[in-house]
Parts: sequence; structure tokens; C-alpha cells
Amino acid sequence: MVGDVGVGSDHPVSVQSMTTTKTADVNATLQQIAELTASGCQIVRVAVPDTDDAEALPVIARKSQIPVIADIHFQPRYVFAAIDAGCAAVRVNPGNIKKFDDKVGEIARAAKGAGIPIRIGVNAGSLDKRLLAKYGKATPEALVESALWECSLFEEHDFRDIKISVKHNDPVVMVRAYELLAAQCEYPLHLGVTEAGPAFQGTIKSAVAFGALLSQGIGDTIRVSLSAPPAEEVKVGNQILESLNLRQRGLEIVSCPSCGRAQVDVYKLADEVTAGLEGMEVPLRVAVMGCVVNGPGEAREADLGVASGNGKGQIFVKGEVVKTVPESQIVETLIEEAMRIAGEQVDDGVASGPPVVTVS
Repeated sequence: MVGDVGVGSDHPVSVQSMTTTKTADVNATLQQIAELTASGCQIVRVAVPDTDDAEALPVIARKSQIPVIADIHFQPRYVFAAIDAGCAAVRVNPGNIKKFDDKVGEIARAAKGAGIPIRIGVNAGSLDKRLLAKYGKATPEALVESALWECSLFEEHDFRDIKISVKHNDPVVMVRAYELLAAQCEYPLHLGVTEAGPAFQGTIKSAVAFGALLSQGIGDTIRVSLSAPPAEEVKVGNQILESLNLRQRGLEIVSCPSCGRAQVDVYKLADEVTAGLEGMEVPLRVAVMGCVVNGPGEAREADLGVASGNGKGQIFVKGEVVKTVPESQIVETLIEEAMRIAGEQVDDGVASGPPVVTVS
């Protein structure tokens, strides 16, 4: 348990991110945590590189709406500070903490006494030098050996409240590392492609890697690492889970890529409908189609859809044509119908999730 969020076993896969603020700036950090919470983040990690950051942890842990994990590198003493501060969990990077192995017993006793889980977070960029010398580089086998070695040290002190991550910037290496790890232990696994890159590249890398692993049942919590605002990481993470049916879908826009058959500006229609429905929290699939080839079929399959052509659009609701409107009224009509359907779902007690929009 990371706070009130279960990780592993039959618990749903959770989405987490990391703040980009200076942790010692309590107000800024709590504001960003609030933004992440609103975007659907379930667990948040904060960096603790120095004493000022460690001293800010008690207030942040107490006031955060979601569980806070302290991210510790280099200084073991901050692990104890995080435990004392009431953080929901602590992440340690063994490759970056000098003489970390010598501190395991003390850390295990403190964490066990407080009921705080530890994530052993192994990264390709900070792999233990002993393993780099053995393998020559951060291979999947090296990452797994590092993680399991540290786990064995905690196990010697009867501490098993552990999560593991073995992150790499190459999705192929990362996937293989997690496959090897899953075959050798039963600890919950935190998935991540580290330093995945800017938003577009990082999204692709993360989706490929997470999809390959989650479809095998490997992975219990995920963090999408993007060179972008952290709320974007959360949106991508949630969408990956929705796409794999590991989370109830929210708002989904199904729109064609357009081609020479299209008789309307599909891009413009999809963008305007997406903007008009932003923030909708009920599960709703809306099809925005531009020609008569796939349009009617896709529109019938969606909760709400339009098949466009010849300057007009046929509006479908639950597979039935309810009206035909001029092209200029398509967006307005779709939004009105979507709001009506959403209202009916809310009245019927349909559970809602964070709003997520997919254009496929």
C-alpha cells in the first residue's frame, strides 16, 4: 500500500508522476500536486536532493491530496527524514548511494516500524559500478541483477514491502529487463521508460513499452517520463491504460485520418468537437467521420457520431440516425447531443473517470 493506493496483486494499475518544482518551495509543490491530482494522478513523487527539501516533506506529505513518495539519491539520511515526515513510500537508487548496502539494515528497520514501502529504483544511467564492470553496459541482465541483489539485502532483515523498477531509455531493453524480472520475483513492478524524451517521442516509447508489458500482465504502476509538464505524463499514462482496457474509458473521440474521399475538413471538425467536450467525465465515444466509406459504420458503433458528406452530416445516437444537419451545424449538434447523453448517464449513476480524449 502506497498511502491508500494498492499496488500489485489484484489492485488496478495506478498512474503516477513527479513534481518539477523545488520541493523546498512548499506552496509551489503543493500547487503542482493539486494540478496533477486534477489530471488523474494517483501517486506523486518529489525529489529530495538536499536538507531544505527534506525539511519540507512533513507539510507536503500532510497536505497532499494523493500519496507522496520521497525520491532519494546520494544521501541515506534523507530516507530516514522521509519516513519520519510521514511520506507514503520512499524510492531509493542503490547505484547512486555510496555504501548503500551498509545502510540497508537500518533503513529496513525504520521502514518496517513505520509501515512504509521502499521502491528499489534501478536506472540504466546510474547503475552500480560493479555491475557495469561485470556486464560492460546496462543490459537487461545487469538491471535485474542489481534490483534483486538489493532486494536480497532487505530480505535478510525480514523486509519485503518492496516495489521494483528497472528503467532504461531504450524500450526494447526496458521490456526485456521487466520480463526477466517478472520471471524471477513476485514483487510489484513500477514501469517506466526513463528519459523517454520530448512529448511526442516519449509518448510513443512509453506506449510501446507499457503496452508490450501490460498486455502480458507485467506491471502494477506506471510513470510516463516526458520532457513536458508532468500533467501531460499523467494524461498519457491514463490513456495508455484506457487503450488497454485496464481503466474505464472516459471521453473518446474516434475520427478518421482523412483522405481524398473526405468531403469535409475532418481535422477541423475533430479539433472543434474535442475542444467543445473538454472536461467531460462520463465514458462516451464520439465518432467524427468524413466520408461514406467507413463513416456510417463507425458512427453507428459509437455512442454518438456523425457521417459527413455533401455539405451535411447524419447524426447517429446509439446506432440510429436522429437527424441530418448542414455542415455548419455539425459541431454544435454533436456537442448538444453529447451533453444530453452525458446528463442521462449521470442521472443513471454511471461512474466517471478523469476526462481523456483520444483521436485515432
